[in-house]
Amino acid sequence: MSDTARRSRPLGIAVPVIACVLVYLVGVLVVPLLALCATVLSNLPEVVGQLTTPEALHAMGLSLVLAAIALGINLVAGIAGAIVLVRQQFYGRSLLDALVEMPLALSPVMVGLGFFLLFGRTGWARPVIDALGLKVTFAFPGLVLATTFVTLPFIVREVGLILKVQGTSEEQAAATLGASPWQTFWLVTIPNIRQGLELGATLTVARALGEFGAVLVLGGAISGETQTATTFIHASMEERQEPAAYGMAMLLAAAAAGLLAFLQSRRRR
Repeated sequence: MSDTARRSRPLGIAVPVIACVLVYLVGVLVVPLLALCATVLSNLPEVVGQLTTPEALHAMGLSLVLAAIALGINLVAGIAGAIVLVRQQFYGRSLLDALVEMPLALSPVMVGLGFFLLFGRTGWARPVIDALGLKVTFAFPGLVLATTFVTLPFIVREVGLILKVQGTSEEQAAATLGASPWQTFWLVTIPNIRQGLELGATLTVARALGEFGAVLVLGGAISGETQTATTFIHASMEERQEPAAYGMAMLLAAAAAGLLAFLQSRRRR
């Protein structure tokens, strides 16, 4: 077989594979987004009017607040968890490593029901909650709990991958030069894991904004109180307020696209 034939053979296989991938992506991603965008633009005055109602503004604002809180909690817990899982050896480490993946494997509705069994009216932890004067279900703390849980793995995993690649040589060198553990952490470890932090933070915010099942079960989607952007879309479709639902969905899609564009620009740098 000639060299030309050998070179053209993989290309001949690759072309239909690439075509199939493009058709699949266009069919399941691009076409629905184009349909959503076209629908919003064709009903723009009505969409704008329904998205500027107090209920819609509260729902979007609540989603942004929950995303910010989940990001803050997961930045601390994610960095600590990644360092423990990568740098420490202890009994039960494999089990802890597997538990980090649970939010990715479990249905959000199951997560919400599990928390409801703990903190609901007849929940196991209800005596403690009542003694502390707290309200979790159908209240803001329940939304925070649900959103934080479903976004748990992203920063842990992304930072953990970077830590494995980087190793400990730079931290050891800093310690040899007299740096304290905190100085080593802030001046060496944090700059080294910045890429993992950016990726994990972006995925965390995107996942928090798009969460539906767990916040619906725990929050109840009470308009003006516990209704997030995703549950607002659900309620709008139930009430046949399609322009409001399409407009909010378009806002969430634009937010996700903006986050991914930011991430790609950081990667290119």
